[in-house]
Amino acid sequence: MNTPRCESPTHAPSHALQPLWDLAAAQVQAEALVLALESGALDRLATPQTPAELAQAQGWNEANTSHWLELLWSMGLLRRGQHAPVSYLLATDALRYLHSASPESCGAAWLFRLRSLRHSATLLRGLVEHGPAGDGSACSAPLATGNAEGWAAAARAQIGQEQRAVSVPAALNLLQQVPEAGAARRMLDLGGGPGWIALALLRRQPALQASVFDWPEAVAVAADNARQSRLSDRFTALGGNLATDGIGSGYDLVWCSSVLHFVPDAAAVVAKVFDALAPDGVFVCAHAEVDDAPESALRTLPYYLPMRLLGRSVTRRGELQALLAQAGFKRIERIESREFPMAPLAVLIARKAAP
Repeated sequence: MNTPRCESPTHAPSHALQPLWDLAAAQVQAEALVLALESGALDRLATPQTPAELAQAQGWNEANTSHWLELLWSMGLLRRGQHAPVSYLLATDALRYLHSASPESCGAAWLFRLRSLRHSATLLRGLVEHGPAGDGSACSAPLATGNAEGWAAAARAQIGQEQRAVSVPAALNLLQQVPEAGAARRMLDLGGGPGWIALALLRRQPALQASVFDWPEAVAVAADNARQSRLSDRFTALGGNLATDGIGSGYDLVWCSSVLHFVPDAAAVVAKVFDALAPDGVFVCAHAEVDDAPESALRTLPYYLPMRLLGRSVTRRGELQALLAQAGFKRIERIESREFPMAPLAVLIARKAAP
């Protein structure tokens, strides 16, 4: 018989139900942050505020404002002063990513994600019990919650905000690990929405010419961003339907992030990319995958279950790599990245060998 090991009070094992209780309590945390963002109170916390000062400025109840601030502090969003009367101040990351005046602000993007996931959650029971609509529309729409116009609006606002602040640095960090990317003269951002990744590469590489392919409404946003960035002379907006339209040819680099989930035939699109690449070109493909380990799968499935219920594809680990090999790509490398929004992505770097 094994002798029980004593646990210190601070490291006592939690009850098996604790993860489920935490799941229920997360709703309170989300609402606390919604209030902070939508009320403008979060911006006020860029300077130290006592509960009394903030309550007076907002017209709120002082005692409950104090309780709410303490919750935000426990979530790591605020720092708390050491002297009475206690004051609160935005933590460094909250100031960087949530203050509305920050160039990296993602507050609106977070609210967009929250509302989208909440809407999807309301559909979950019906989708599980009855399945998606049988007309095929779920796989053709660019977003689970809307159409091309809705995607363009999000690209201009919330998704554009998130892409600039989070996806661009993540993509640039990854592409630094791909020697061919630094030498590329022509690149395509496939499904690039507002185009900020392509525009960031144009700033970094003066000899580069970049194109973005997406729905016409979305690439109009990208073209506008290129004009405002004074990069239109090296930028091309290609509007169309990825499932049916051409994407150009002769590219040295194709970047594609979280796009293949939305096409009815991922293998056909991968083959289209292979044909569009120049000899010795490289395809960098970043998508969420479902891992075989439950703790890893849990980092992906809550974000992507709604898409799967609507009939979209979220591949299991290794399946997308097999599609790349089937299309003719060689020297396929895999990098795991947790720098992109929401779930970890599997980044596949695939080369097209010269004949």
